[in-house]
Order: sequence, then structure tokens, then C-alpha cells
Amino acid sequence: MILRLHRSHIRNDQNCIYNCRQYRSTTDHLLMKNSPETTDHIALAETAEPETRRSADSSERAYNAIRKLLVEFQLKPEERINEMRLAKSLSISRTPIREALNRLASEGFVSLTPNRGFFVRSLSTEGLIDLYELRSIIECAAFRLMCERASDDEIDSLRSYWAGLVEGYRDQPPDDILAEDERFHVLIAELSGNPEIVNQLQAINARIRFIRRIQIEHRSHDKDLVAAHSAIVDAAIKRDAEGGTELLRKHIELTVSATQEALKDALLKVYSSADQSPRQRRGRAASNT
Repeated sequence: MILRLHRSHIRNDQNCIYNCRQYRSTTDHLLMKNSPETTDHIALAETAEPETRRSADSSERAYNAIRKLLVEFQLKPEERINEMRLAKSLSISRTPIREALNRLASEGFVSLTPNRGFFVRSLSTEGLIDLYELRSIIECAAFRLMCERASDDEIDSLRSYWAGLVEGYRDQPPDDILAEDERFHVLIAELSGNPEIVNQLQAINARIRFIRRIQIEHRSHDKDLVAAHSAIVDAAIKRDAEGGTELLRKHIELTVSATQEALKDALLKVYSSADQSPRQRRGRAASNT
């Protein structure tokens, strides 16, 4: 009987302690919710979100503006980029400018030299053939592995991706063509089942993206690109590793040949206009009127 009463007291004491803890937890929560510090944090969070959004918008605007300057050669190859001048001309603070330049550096449009800053990517053809040769080796290996390893559903995803693009593919803006072309080739790499192949191909794409962007707008751009992609997809569906790798190899060889031609014209255009003195340019303008 004494033992039963003792246990009853213990349970009552435990219930009391539990209730006290619950009351204290609720009270602390209400006090914290209504405290000036908490309301300040809430206010800061509410104001921080629009600030973050504005910063992201500024960074995107800076990226698009600088990329346009690069593609149109308004910033010359190997020229050092003056961040302060860009910020002033675009009416954007330096932080979004720096974020945009870092993004463009990761895409191969500009290069970053430690302690010196950002520079416009050189248009030199040196090393270009080596990069395309490596790209050819990687993509052909990826295609072979895809034929061996990918399921029918996975290969059908390649077919579906290309089928959704083929209509009107050539009529798109150059940036869209470039992005979709890269995605097509990366998808083949992904279907190889080897993530290192994907990483290597994406690294090569970043280094040749600027040059490829120039080539897409050039008259030498491969007019048979759509047919080539369609043939590569057909080879994938048949799991024709030999035929597919040969198609890929020829496709990449044509691309590098066209890119070299585009680069020559681009270099001629950029440096011939840069070499003209202001007086020569005025004289030419006057003769054209």
C-alpha cells in the first residue's frame, strides 16, 4: 500500500514537472515571437528577399549586356576589361558586374588572370584543333558505351529530345541553337553511364563555347546539322556503334573546319576596323554619303 502511494506521488510529480515545462516552452515561444529582436529579424528577412531578387536581376542584366558586347566584338580580343567603366556605362554596381564576369569566365567567354583581372578571350586558333580532336574522341567513346549500356527507354529519350527540336531548329536565335546543340551531345554522354565522360565533355564545351557562338552566326555554319543529328539518332536507335561514331566524327570535323573559317573572318573584321585611324574612318564615312 505504501509502495502504491509512493508511486502515485511520483507520477503526480512527473506530471507536474511536465506541465511546468510545457508552460515554460509556450511562454518562451510567445515572448520570443513578440520580442523586438525577433520582429527585427522577421523584418530583415522580409526586406532581404526583395534585395536578393534585385541583386539577381542586376547580375542577369549585367551578364546579358556584357555577353552581347563580347559577341559583337565591341570588346576586343585579349583586351583587359575595365569593371568600373562597365559598371558606369551599364548603370550597374560593381558586384553584379563581377558576378557576371565570373559566369562568363566559366563559360569561356573571358579569362581571369590573378592580380590582373578579366580579359576578353583570345580568338587565336592555336589549340582549337586539339580541343576538337579530344571532343571527337570523347563523344565517339560515349556513343559506343551508350549503344552497349543504355536501355531502350533511355535511347528513346534521346529520340524524343531531338524530335521536339527538329522543327524550326535552324530558325532560332544563335544562343538557343548553341544551348540545344550542346544538350544533344551531352545527353549522349550521359547515356554512356560514365559521369567522368560527361564532366570532360562539359569542360571542353566551356572552352569552345565562345568560338562556337561566333561560328553559328557565320555563313560557314553547317547547313546539314539537322540531318546529321537525325542520322546520329537513327544510329543510336539501331545501336549501330560503328555507323554512329563515324557520323559523329565527320560532324565534329565539319564543325572545326567551319569554325576556323569563321574565326579568320572575325579576326579580319575586328583588327582591320581597330587599325583604322579616326581620320580614316571619318574619310570612309564621308565617301559613303
